[in-house]
Amino acid sequence: MADLPLQPNNLKENDSGVVMTQTTVHALESAHCEQHLTARQKLLEILRDKALRELPEPIQLASGAFSSHFIDCKEALAAWRDLRVACEAFVETVTAEGHWFNAVGGLTMGADALAVGVAAVCDRSWFSVRKEPKNRGTRRLIEGAQIGPGDRVLLVDDVVTTGGSIFQAFDVIEKEGAEIVAVVTLVDRGDSVKLQFEEMDVDYFPMATYKDLKIPPVCLG
Repeated sequence: MADLPLQPNNLKENDSGVVMTQTTVHALESAHCEQHLTARQKLLEILRDKALRELPEPIQLASGAFSSHFIDCKEALAAWRDLRVACEAFVETVTAEGHWFNAVGGLTMGADALAVGVAAVCDRSWFSVRKEPKNRGTRRLIEGAQIGPGDRVLLVDDVVTTGGSIFQAFDVIEKEGAEIVAVVTLVDRGDSVKLQFEEMDVDYFPMATYKDLKIPPVCLG
């Protein structure tokens, strides 16, 4: 009987006797590992790979501070697959902490996609807080679900540094009489927002911090 041909070095036989290329083996191993990651861990990988950019020169952020690290979560989560991971991470986190909410929203534009996405993955209502009242028609500050007394709200935002946007939305929601049960952000670039929410006795969950992204904190002054 003739000898069987040797398998090339780039082929590997699995337990079932199926011969696969090393590329296929690595892809399957990566997929297996990914299945065991939590949504939050998957989100952190997305943020590191797609949102974080190091620029040649510092730029001014919305907070007024300067940084050579730019975090663009809107572009990073432009695909529904990635946005869904983020929204599932939000829901998993607050649910694990025992929080129930019937509406989710925050200040436009940072919160808009997140609010709609969270509402979609867990069948809740969404709303958007305007930065200024609409100058015609109803002159509303809140669009989408009209929240008020009895509503339990999850407040969301994308990137925070000093928290100007998220605290603006917080005040508007409170004036409507709704209860804010928790606050979730994609990235926190400093330490002050966490401290402020602790003083307010509000549960605050940043999905990633500057430490997770291995960048310096943004400090004013």
